[in-house]
Amino acid sequence: MANCSMEELRTPVYLIDEAALIRNLEILQGVQQRTGCHILLAQKAFSMFRVYPLIAHYLSGATASGLYEARLAHEELGGENHVFCPAYTDAEMAELCKICDHISFNSLRQLEHHRPVWQAAGVSVGLRVNPEHSTQEGHAIYDPCAPCSRLGIPHAALGDALPEGVEGLHFHTLCEQDAAPLVETFEAFEKKFGQFLHGLRWLNLGGGHHITREGYDLAALEALIRRIRETYGVEVYLEPGEAIALNAGTLITTVMDVVENGMPILILDASAACHMPDVLEMPYRPPLYGAGEPGEKAVTCRLGARTCLAGDVIGDYSFDEMPKIGDRLVFGDMAIYSMVKNNTFNGMPLPDIALRRRDGSCEMVRRFGYEDFKGRLS
Repeated sequence: MANCSMEELRTPVYLIDEAALIRNLEILQGVQQRTGCHILLAQKAFSMFRVYPLIAHYLSGATASGLYEARLAHEELGGENHVFCPAYTDAEMAELCKICDHISFNSLRQLEHHRPVWQAAGVSVGLRVNPEHSTQEGHAIYDPCAPCSRLGIPHAALGDALPEGVEGLHFHTLCEQDAAPLVETFEAFEKKFGQFLHGLRWLNLGGGHHITREGYDLAALEALIRRIRETYGVEVYLEPGEAIALNAGTLITTVMDVVENGMPILILDASAACHMPDVLEMPYRPPLYGAGEPGEKAVTCRLGARTCLAGDVIGDYSFDEMPKIGDRLVFGDMAIYSMVKNNTFNGMPLPDIALRRRDGSCEMVRRFGYEDFKGRLS
């Protein structure tokens, strides 16, 4: 790790803003303090462990989607360590029981298959359930309550009592949503699963909560948490990922060429497919500093990558004047679901990772090269 100036950053580069992270963390810490809940970092959205010591000052711990994330939290973050995965191998379960506080299972079959191991280890186990109540429109790929979902146990499969040893329930149904859908979902969950709540130690409300977004209804969230705790006497967990690093990072890229085919097309050294896959998967149009909607400003351009994928297009943007080769463009909100999902398709270099400290200094956290590409394939 070395200090560097903004001018020394080569592109493409993810630049994480420490001050923005702290603003988010302070909001989340306030929710914990006012309600007594536990908020965990969902590493599937943001796993930049260089800032885990900072996060540890504010949050209760982390949650993982599998063994490797659980190991990362155990080694770099500390605090509570939770994990949920639709299925675990025997080897994974043996290791997870040594490093995790809570393990959530996606089926009764998995719970019973691994019972000898988790029961002997004394780890707290729970079941992920499916409230079968969707609050999302579109983006079915991210909807755990979509028809025929593989995520969560439906009420009909549980019967009248939870299996012996189960201490918690876990549901995760939201995606970038406010408090009202959570309240609505909990009411549906309560009708179906409320009979089990008085005998539990904990309830995990999952992620997808945009708690740090401007305008989020904190009062409604906190009222719900307090009601749950007072009514059922359970510890309440939330595991947002995006909320921790929302608007706390950028992806800086350089214009490499301009081609014409019905409109100006800027060829960038960054790729939607490789460096911000959610642009194609969600899909969505990431914010670009200084740019507008198509037709809003003087000149409209399409922004594309230098991969061979024809659809590797970031979007159409307008500018006050025509961008030039060598200009730098800065995409916003690039801390989340970017570093954790990027890839080296076409042999594309991975973006560097840098951290802008509160005092304005810049720290180069990691630079990637050919061996990072080659090492994945050997």
